[in-house]
Amino acid sequence: SRRYMQEMIPFVGPHTDIMGPDMGTNEQVMAWFMDTYSVYQGYAVSEIVTGKPVSIGGTEGRRESTGRGVVYLIERAMDLLKMDPTECTAIIQGFGNVGSVAALSLALKTGIKVVGISDATTAVYNPQGIDVKAAEQHVLKKGNLRAFDQGDRIDPNEMLVQKCDVLAPCAVDRVITEKNAGKLQCRILAEGANGPTTPEADKILDQRWTEVFVIPDILCNAGGVIVSYFEWVQGLQAFSWSETEVTDKLFRILEHSFSQVIRRAKAHKISHRMSAMATGVERVMKAKRTRGLFP
Repeated sequence: SRRYMQEMIPFVGPHTDIMGPDMGTNEQVMAWFMDTYSVYQGYAVSEIVTGKPVSIGGTEGRRESTGRGVVYLIERAMDLLKMDPTECTAIIQGFGNVGSVAALSLALKTGIKVVGISDATTAVYNPQGIDVKAAEQHVLKKGNLRAFDQGDRIDPNEMLVQKCDVLAPCAVDRVITEKNAGKLQCRILAEGANGPTTPEADKILDQRWTEVFVIPDILCNAGGVIVSYFEWVQGLQAFSWSETEVTDKLFRILEHSFSQVIRRAKAHKISHRMSAMATGVERVMKAKRTRGLFP
């Protein structure tokens, strides 16, 4: 990790490119990145990376931010569709930082019954419900879900097409394909991962827009990037926010973005993904037009 950061030093900087955590990294890796860059500069540069431990300039709530954002948007979608969470079920693919936080929040805060969870080693399905807290404790002790025994073992791809109200792919990309998009039995598809739906599958979901409410990844998993931005800002200011402040600011931004996406999709009769992308591109276009071309 340190060697990688050493090679990246010419290309990154607190006002150039800031590294953030993703699959295969954790707080320790981000701490090594920050320390390597700081040693090279000769002083501590906490704002060079995000996802650091709080003790060296990280922000409260960063690890949980993506999962919390996913759950907040699921709750907003359920409210819009007039769905009662206590009568709903959810399947979560992935049990890392995003999937585990999302599963725990859906079960313990929202009141949804989680009937399916999976990681890179196995998929567990139980129509009667899974004790997500027990699953979390199991992963903390064993490192994965392989030996977790609160349900039936099922093919990970088959789990995606089981009947549920909420399906949240929170792991790798391209898991919703043209082969299974037409078989999905969920009412809400919450894309917690980056690019979990292929373009071919997206065309099928467009045709099923009255059956499947899609929360696109550009919106659904934005919580992590938003709080990474908060961490960068706190680093520049050398001033820390409480977890309550961080979460409140996160939810306010997600609420505004969700409302924009839904409003535009209805007005122009386009998909939620197209609406989210159009909104983002339009912002960049307006800024570029205002700045002009130079030289």
